[in-house]
Amino acid sequence: MLAGAFLFLIAICLSLALHEAGHMIAARAFGMKVRRFFVGRGPTLFSFRRGETEYGLKALPIGGFCDIAGLTALDELSRDEEPRAMWRYPTWKRTTVMLAGPITHVFLAVAILYAMAVSFGLPNLHPVTEPVVAATPCVGAVCPAADAGIQPGDRIESIGGTPTPRWVDVLTAVRASNGPTTMVIKRAETRQTITVNVVSGRIGAAPQPAPAYLQYGPVEAAGATMTFTGELLGGTVSQLRQFPEKIPAVIHAIRGERDPETPISVVGASRLGGEAVERGLWGTFLLLLVSLNLFMAVFNTLPLLPLDGGHIAVVWYERVRDVIRRLRGRPAGGPVDFTRLVPATLVLIAIGGAVMALTITADIINPIRLS
Repeated sequence: MLAGAFLFLIAICLSLALHEAGHMIAARAFGMKVRRFFVGRGPTLFSFRRGETEYGLKALPIGGFCDIAGLTALDELSRDEEPRAMWRYPTWKRTTVMLAGPITHVFLAVAILYAMAVSFGLPNLHPVTEPVVAATPCVGAVCPAADAGIQPGDRIESIGGTPTPRWVDVLTAVRASNGPTTMVIKRAETRQTITVNVVSGRIGAAPQPAPAYLQYGPVEAAGATMTFTGELLGGTVSQLRQFPEKIPAVIHAIRGERDPETPISVVGASRLGGEAVERGLWGTFLLLLVSLNLFMAVFNTLPLLPLDGGHIAVVWYERVRDVIRRLRGRPAGGPVDFTRLVPATLVLIAIGGAVMALTITADIINPIRLS
């Protein structure tokens, strides 16, 4: 399990590094100066310079960072960096650079889901039991279906002239019948009409279980992937809204039973990833990685500093403020003084750190396990 957990941790690190790479690529595309791009945190293992950017690898596999000159007005700039300070650029360019990180998480999630769709399939989120007879068409001592010639894999298309597109329709039609009843079944590509002697609303057949995963061709996989991603994003937003309400349950989990719906940390996610690898559940491993990437995409767009969404909020505050000043015949104001935002930012960092410590503690003492 340790090997799988470490593999999941490396995958998370790469996801965070790609997040920072998204910022870097967008910034450089607009002509901003990127001073440094490092993968990981802590002591530097090695680095090299290419052009005006220093690239490197840190010792701890925890994310990374992208140092863009002039991200805020507090940033000290050299003389050559002054004209290219990020805060000097138009609102839409600064917004694009900040959104590039979260969007990278979405792109990565979509790429993983598409690969799943064309290989072993995507999870069937809305299983519908079709009217296909399961491996044994005889249930208990009542076997009218088998006696009439119905075989495993046959699809029951109508009963007594009533179409049966779903298994629930089969049940309704059978329960309303008694004695010899005409049924149309489809076997392979051939349809045939048979007569089944319904006994007390039963024919002795069971439905074929809905598939847990649905496979797609290369073309149809694109639409299925986008639909699946949309549903996961919607679920992520919903879970994020409920996040504060679940904190008490995390506190309770340290001393009592752990609710599987409580938030988990990177430690907990890595543990689940390790269990998935240990059991050979690579689909579960990839879905965990996808879910975490979508969570990071949504979370980073929250309008709170030091998140990307917080920087975007500041950028648009400046934009709206300058429009109002212009309407009043006043010149545009300067960049926001981030020193005034430092106290609020420190409070949010402290709260985030406390929540992280709480979830890590719960994941160590009473971890959530795969069912």
